[in-house]
Amino acid sequence: MTDHHQENHQNQLTTLINNRGPIKTIGVIGMGYVGIPAAALFADAPEFQKVYGFQRDSKRSGYKIGMINRGESPLDKDEPELAELIEKVVSAGKFECTADFSKIAKCDAVCLAIQTPFADPKDLIPDFRPLQDGLRQTGRYLTEGTLVVLESTITPGTTTGMVKEILEEESGLVAGKDFALAHAPERVMVGRLLRNIREHDRIVGGIDDPSTRRAIELYTPVLKTGRIIPMTATAAEVTKTAENAFRDLQIAAANQLALHCEAMGVNVYDVRAGIDSLKGEGITRAILWPGAGVGGHCLTKDTWHLERGAQQLGGELWYPHGQHSIFGVARAINDFMPSHMAQLTRDALERAGKDVAGSHIALLGWAFINDSGDARNTPSEPFYEEMERCGARMMVHDPFVAADEASIPIESDLNAVLRAADAIVIFTGHSEYKHLDPLITRTLLGADHPVIVDGRNVIDPDSFISAGFIYKGIGRGDKNNHTVV
Repeated sequence: MTDHHQENHQNQLTTLINNRGPIKTIGVIGMGYVGIPAAALFADAPEFQKVYGFQRDSKRSGYKIGMINRGESPLDKDEPELAELIEKVVSAGKFECTADFSKIAKCDAVCLAIQTPFADPKDLIPDFRPLQDGLRQTGRYLTEGTLVVLESTITPGTTTGMVKEILEEESGLVAGKDFALAHAPERVMVGRLLRNIREHDRIVGGIDDPSTRRAIELYTPVLKTGRIIPMTATAAEVTKTAENAFRDLQIAAANQLALHCEAMGVNVYDVRAGIDSLKGEGITRAILWPGAGVGGHCLTKDTWHLERGAQQLGGELWYPHGQHSIFGVARAINDFMPSHMAQLTRDALERAGKDVAGSHIALLGWAFINDSGDARNTPSEPFYEEMERCGARMMVHDPFVAADEASIPIESDLNAVLRAADAIVIFTGHSEYKHLDPLITRTLLGADHPVIVDGRNVIDPDSFISAGFIYKGIGRGDKNNHTVV
């Protein structure tokens, strides 16, 4: 398209937006960890009159419609503050959840907050089908002058590619001429959803200037301390995938250091404290924490979105990329940690004179993050599967993950899981596990030399070693070959 045509299209879009007036009605497609808090905060803003939360009435997720419309939070366990806000905005008539996607036609702006997992983690190809369904529903009812924003994390190039194509095909309208289109990626963590949306800077990338300006208008009312950072749609896609790839890389660096410290007989946490102590102007040593593995919906996949974007937009790449890039190597290290936990468990059981086959292992923690019930892509799962293949008898405890929310049986009674176990393996740093008493725990287990493997550095090794335990821990080279008391 020539610059002249682009200018004409942008002028037409600006006219349509001006004729439409300020954003008053908003639709949010996808009632999950991102969509629900986003919709509630939009509804709470006095600038907006009505927010529709769009949710398919499916067997798996349809229950959310009734809950939200009763003023209840489907995420209450993970985000207690959210329940009060939902009750407030639903009671005020400003927030409604519906399976009727035709109400998109009433919306001045539509946000899509739909997950983009891998169809098969082995081939690293994103499963865009749920997002594509949401886009088709949006396009079907899209009207002139509407803003469409993707909050989903996507492969760079998707907004101006697949997203634009589907919306134009379904609506018969032209992006950048008849409707505005932007990418404004979510930047939230479970347990901090509302705070993150209000306080984090917001990346906003439109396909053109009018789209960016309209998206800025949408997000400004919900920001308290965060600021808007405008850029192109593709740059916004890269920013989101890269910030998660960088965090994954930082964790991998800490994990690699922990493995080196184990090999050299050193305490990684002493080393970490030493590194972190170097501060001053121009000095950056942002070292994170090692652990039993990385889980969640974002870090486990966003590296591959970034790598795929480079390959699709960059063509034949002449530099290390994919599995060979520094981000790909980081993924491999973090994926290795559950297997390393399995090796530590085998080594400790061997010191206790036991074989893995037939051993009773108490696995503490199924959620991927401490004090949360979010178990998406939990690193506990590959450990569980590896131990089962070795013939171990597994029991899992988690105080936050409900029994019907996991693929394996979850127990809520910690003592029942610990009783008569040969080994305790701590995979999640839940606060409850920090208060394990060595003597009481040993009495429950009953063995002369029970095993405890700590993947999150939540217990004091010396107190358990003194009580007769055989201890192993991530990065604890100073303790992993201790004398058995």
